[in-house]
Formats: sequence, structure tokens, C-alpha cells
Amino acid sequence: MKTVETEKITLAFGAAGGQPTAVEIPVGAVIQRTYWHNVWRRVSRDPFTVACALVLTVVAAAALFAPWLGLPEPTLTNSANRLLPVGSPGHLLGTDELGRDMFSRLIYGGRLSLMMGILPVLVALLVGGTLGLIAGFVGGRVNMLIMRITDVFYAFPSILLAVAIAGSLGAGIGNALLAITIVFIPPLTRVTESVTTQVRAMDFVEAARASGAGTFTIIRIHVLGNVLGPIFVYATVLISVSIVISAGLSFIGLGASPPDAEWGLMLNTLREAIFLAPLNSVLPGFMIFIASMCFNLISDGLRSAMDVRL
Repeated sequence: MKTVETEKITLAFGAAGGQPTAVEIPVGAVIQRTYWHNVWRRVSRDPFTVACALVLTVVAAAALFAPWLGLPEPTLTNSANRLLPVGSPGHLLGTDELGRDMFSRLIYGGRLSLMMGILPVLVALLVGGTLGLIAGFVGGRVNMLIMRITDVFYAFPSILLAVAIAGSLGAGIGNALLAITIVFIPPLTRVTESVTTQVRAMDFVEAARASGAGTFTIIRIHVLGNVLGPIFVYATVLISVSIVISAGLSFIGLGASPPDAEWGLMLNTLREAIFLAPLNSVLPGFMIFIASMCFNLISDGLRSAMDVRL
């Protein structure tokens, strides 16, 4: 029977009596942690980031599984139960101006509000990240062309640009999503191009070129991994901005339309009842605030964990 010997590492320590002490540790016992594993450990030890992630998880899970929670129909009206106060029997958070259950509408409203906050950023991240990688890595006239087109969009504030695009396209959720996506492509392109330009000039990229590696291989292995951190942190910030902008578009009638449950639209329909039922009227705004603030705090936690400077 053959004996399998395990490769070991010998560590020497100085003992109290002056004699060195050697300790052998099996190689398999040495835990090799990657960069992303260390980031996860640092994030998991941040109480504010963890708390915000839990809040968003609860809100998203409740919105996703709302049909199975036994909630009242969010579009069911009842004129006899208009503007019931918070804590009314059968209506935990009261009712709105048409007698619809506020708690149900807030939960169902999380579907549209979170989707309109996350989806435009994901699409803009794909488009803007690709353009920024190309501009930053290729450089030259390609960089100038892409970045000058990007600069045109910086002449307008993001909210006004979103309103202008959505207004020209017409009211509707699809047009609002497209408008917000277009607004977020330029800043994501600029951040990606800036980080890629810095990484391109580093020694390991030059060494990869000298070794004969192709452009796609260099971008995929050496560049992309080093630019994901700053881009991901910035995209998390944009999600909170996207939630506010989408709610604003719905508030002025360019986003969701009645009888859809959406936090910005709910603010619009309840604004006339703010003196009759002030607490009911501010609940949608409170949800917008909580969601956007949680994404902002998560972004701060990720920035600290990744040691990213934007």
C-alpha cells in the first residue's frame, strides 16, 4: 500500500528561550482568498450596508411575491372607504383617495418603481460600459469621437434631459425607461473611459502586449477586472438617482399611468388629499426615500470595501 505524502510549508518562529520553533502546515490548509472574496468579507462586516441590503431585499421580495401574500387587489376601489387613516381595521396603512388599500398599492408599486430604477441602469451600463472600454483602450480619434458626443449630453441636467426625451416620445412606461437609459449612458461612458485609460497605461497591460496577447484577451483578462469596481460602485449610485427620476416622470404624467401602482404616480394622485390625510399622502414619498437612500448607502459601503475613488 502506497503512502501519499502531503506537501507542507515550514514556518519558523522565535521561541522565548531563543531557540527557533518550526511548524509544518499542509498546503491545503492555507486559504487563498481572492480580491472579490475580501471585498465580500469587508462588506459583510459593515452594519449599515448589510442593513440596507436587507431592507431592499425585503421590499423587492414582497413586491415580487405580492400576488401570493393575500393582499387586497391594488386597483379595487371603494368610495365608502376613502382616505381611511393609518391603522384602520382591515387597512394597515389606510386607503387612498379612491378607497384602495395603501399597503397593497405600496407593495405592488415597488414592482414598477424598482424596475424603473434598476433596468435603465443595467442597459446603460452595458452600452456605456462598452463605449467607455472602446474609447479608453483604443484612444486616438475613436476616443475623441465617442467622448465629444458624450459631452453634448452634459450640456443639460439629467432630470431636464429625461423630461425632454420622455415628453417628445410620449407618456408611458416604455418611453420613460428609454429616456432614463439615454440619460445614464453618457456618465457611465465617461467613468468607464477614465478608468480604462488609467489601466491601459499600467505595466501589466504593456507586458501582456509584449507577450503577444490579443486585444480582446487583454481587455477581458487584464482590463475588465480592474475597471469593474469603480463602474459597479457608480452604477449603484445611479440606481438611486433613477428611482427618483422615474418617480418624477410618473408624478408629472410622463411615466406610469392610472390605475397602475407606482410610487411617483401615487404621490401625484394623493397630493390633493395632503390636508385631509397627510400621513397617507407621504407614504409613497417615504418609500422612494428609503429605496434611494439604501442604494446610496450600499454604494458607500462598496466604495469603502473596494477602495474605489471616483
